[in-house]
Amino acid sequence: MSRELTDGQVKAAILEFLLMKGRWGSHYFPAETLVNWFSRRVKGDGRRVRRSLKELAGEGYVLVHKRGETVSLNPSMNRDILAYIKTVPRT
Repeated sequence: MSRELTDGQVKAAILEFLLMKGRWGSHYFPAETLVNWFSRRVKGDGRRVRRSLKELAGEGYVLVHKRGETVSLNPSMNRDILAYIKTVPRT
């Protein structure tokens, strides 16, 4: 069942997912698995998730490893990541 989430809520959900999995720095998570998992829960067939993941990487919140195949949270931005998750309203 998909929900209509804003782009900010999708980004916060991705960050929160990686945070709960403990994926910081060199402890990365497969990007395609992340996209498949969220595409079932967010409308847009994974395109919105991929776009949000790319934007998070551009903003420095997420680090990309192994030629884009894996992602992790940027440990140098841990306070910013926690603040971003707290400021985005939940549905």
